[in-house]
This record gives sequence, C-alpha cells and structure tokens, in this order.
Amino acid sequence: GDKDETASLFMKSSGVIAGCPFFDAIFSELHCNVEWKKNEGDDVHLEPKERVEIARVDGKARRLLLGERPALNCLARASGVATRARRLRRLADTHQWSGQLAGTRKTTPGFRLVEKYALHVGGVATHRYDLSSMVMLKDNHVWSVGGISEAVQSARRLAGFSMKVEVECRTLAEAREAGRAGADIVMLDNFDVEELHATAKTVKADFPSILLEASGGITEDNIADFFGPDIDVISMGSATQGYSTVDFSLKIDKKAS
Repeated sequence: GDKDETASLFMKSSGVIAGCPFFDAIFSELHCNVEWKKNEGDDVHLEPKERVEIARVDGKARRLLLGERPALNCLARASGVATRARRLRRLADTHQWSGQLAGTRKTTPGFRLVEKYALHVGGVATHRYDLSSMVMLKDNHVWSVGGISEAVQSARRLAGFSMKVEVECRTLAEAREAGRAGADIVMLDNFDVEELHATAKTVKADFPSILLEASGGITEDNIADFFGPDIDVISMGSATQGYSTVDFSLKIDKKAS
C-alpha cells in the first residue's frame, strides 16, 4: 500500500558492483530514495551464504515492490558483466599487456546500454555502441562493392575525416590491402594464434600507425594467448554473452512487534 517503508539491498555473491545509476533511475521514477553504502566499481568478496547490505531504499511499500524486479535485474546483469570485465583486465595486467580489451555489439537485445556501461565499470572498452559510432567494413560490405580498396575509398568519401574506418581481414594479403587503402584499424579476424602474431608483426612493420585488433573465438580461458606486442585491441563477444549474474535481493525491513 501507501505505507512508508525502508528496504535493504543485499549483495549475496561476490562480484563487482555495477549498474547503480540504473537502479537509482528506476526508484527515482517511483519517488523512492536510494542511499548507497558501497560504491560503483567496488569489488566485493563474500563467503558462501554470506551477504552484505550495500544500499537502503525508502519509499511507499507499493512503489518499492514495483521497482524491485527491474532494478535488481539491471544490477545483477550489469554486475555480472563488470565482474567478468574486471577479471579480463586483471589478466591483461598480469601479462603486462597494455593494449585495450573491448566488447562488441553482441549484446542482449534491449539491454545494450546497461551491458556496455558495465564493461566500462569493469575496465574494458565498449567498442562501437552502434553502427554510427565508427565505419566497420566486414566481409559482406567488401564483397558488395568488389574489394577492400573500393570499400575503404567509398567509406572515406561518405564518412569524411572525422570518423575512423576499420576493415575486417582474414589474411595477411587482405590486411596489407586495407593498410594501403588507408584504413585506420585492421581487424585480424579468426586467425589462429601463431598466424595472428606473425601477421600482426608484418603489418605493423609496413604500417606502423595502424591499430591492429584481434577478434574471433577469444574467451577468458584462451585470451592470454592473444596478448602480444603488435596487438593493440582484443575484442570479444563473450564479454557480454553467457556471463554469470551477481546475486542481489531487496528486503523490506521487518517491524518490531
């Protein structure tokens, strides 16, 4: 009903807290007030069955119940993405690789903003938010105009000087053609590890200013194999696919009888 109540937000599994602005926005729409006891980006470690209060929410009982599920959904999923992203960034730091880890556009339909934001909280670059963020020429684009050089030239005419052009390449020959055509970024897609590093070394020697991105089949388990001195960016769809969520619950305080 319309009785004033206070609810505690409990974190019940370990992870990186992310999604606080979405949690706040949901309850703000319902005229509830949120007071946080932990900060966005905090890495919280809990023992099994342990829980910790991370926020308090004040408002009408009915409004607390209306906001509970969508707010928890945002928090649980964002925290899951941020937790994986933080692990990936730590792996890169452990191997002293200074390049950029990045997500992709392989996000949950309708949930891209939350998941991209969570990558940022976890320390991983968001890559393109949508098709307007950068020109990326994939195989279908290249084939439709006849070749890499033609595709890059066409993209340059339309995008002008202010937008970067990236080309997806599957061979050393394609990467060299993209470099000669003036691509800013070359994606080395679905290369095996040895071929990837050999190709990257050759392309960097020919085109030192080009950014090289490794992508395709990269997971948390094998990412260390892709770290290398000539790789500038590693992008991975698994950063926002198949992640585990972090467990939260919202409990209205019991009144003393």
